[in-house]
Amino acid sequence: MMTDPVADMLTRIRNAVRVERPFAEMPVSKIKRGLADVLKREGYIWDWQEVESQPINQLRIELKYGPNGERVIQKIRRVSKPGRRIYQKAVGLRPILNGLGISIISTSGGVISDREARSKNVGGEVLCEVW
Repeated sequence: MMTDPVADMLTRIRNAVRVERPFAEMPVSKIKRGLADVLKREGYIWDWQEVESQPINQLRIELKYGPNGERVIQKIRRVSKPGRRIYQKAVGLRPILNGLGISIISTSGGVISDREARSKNVGGEVLCEVW
């Protein structure tokens, strides 16, 4: 039984990037779809798709690399954990590495990046940081 599916997703992405795999696969869920969508909008992955599989569908994330094979995702880390949830208001969301990275926030309106949260003036649970 998995207690933290978001951390599992981030670990699968981290491991796939380290060995330079073209994609990472994991069981699909609504929050994982939201995370993948934010990563695509912000330019950290090429695309994502839901692949039919048994007993549960899989989420396939196509990882992005630079022209010389350099990693687009340098680090990806979980911020809010099941034992300690981290919530921030919109004014408390600071840019990661002076705007070179992003925080991914779970809000009442869905999963969005910290840039979108500041522009919409909404806060929420800080799921992870990517740079």
